[in-house]
Amino acid sequence: MAGLAGVQFAAGRDLRCTAWNLHMAYSEELAERLRASLVSKSVAYEEKKMMGGLCFMVDGKMCVGVTNDDLMVRLDPEVYEDALEKTGCRPMDFTGRPMKGFVFVDESGMKGKAALSYWVDLALDFNPRARSSKKK
Repeated sequence: MAGLAGVQFAAGRDLRCTAWNLHMAYSEELAERLRASLVSKSVAYEEKKMMGGLCFMVDGKMCVGVTNDDLMVRLDPEVYEDALEKTGCRPMDFTGRPMKGFVFVDESGMKGKAALSYWVDLALDFNPRARSSKKK
């Protein structure tokens, strides 16, 4: 298959489908909750599949997203340490190195509309000051 050079095979087992499914999986239920939250706040957004999940872009900048069953939040680096103390919050570390200003929140930290709204509001508050990534 094109584009799969370098794919590792273990014991004769083709891992392409398994790896693809693991990296592209995200909770559609959480995505729907995010859509409803953004709409209720009258926020214009664009959805993009990236980083193995679904990202919600606001003003062309990554704002919140869904990876597996986790919420990804881009927040002010000044509130990063405080956010990590909240229930269900942990550093976002795709590369093995935490990315300051980005966190994951698991289900325990976003039960109910108010809890999810807290995280969405943190991301929206920072969004006007966030830098957009340069287009290649």
